[in-house]
Amino acid sequence: MTLLPHHRVAMLWLMAAFYLGAGLLHLRSPEAFLPIVPDWVPAPRTVVLLTGIAEILGAIGLFVPRLRRAAGIGLALYAFCVFPANIKHAVEGIALAGLPSTWWYHAPRLALQPVLIWWALHVGGVIAWPWRR
Repeated sequence: MTLLPHHRVAMLWLMAAFYLGAGLLHLRSPEAFLPIVPDWVPAPRTVVLLTGIAEILGAIGLFVPRLRRAAGIGLALYAFCVFPANIKHAVEGIALAGLPSTWWYHAPRLALQPVLIWWALHVGGVIAWPWRR
């Protein structure tokens, strides 16, 4: 791993752990995610499996210096693309095992989606804001 500022190393590890865990969950239990997939998404089960693979590859890519930027961009795009599923989950009040179904859960989750996008771009070395290089 190339030398990174301490805050970015911690953020990278945390993001990689989050996406690795989420990716494994998508692969292990794709049926759990099917209820929140928007109706317009073709082949929902396949898409859930592919998103799991994308999360895992993104998490691994964060640790490979020459792939880190691409992984950061990929995870940011991923967070952007799954936003419709998060909206459907919230608006339709879909109950998923192990997750709260109240707006106390959904509102922060929706509000933090742009933060996840920024975070992926930051740990990927795409942007430095609010810290300067």
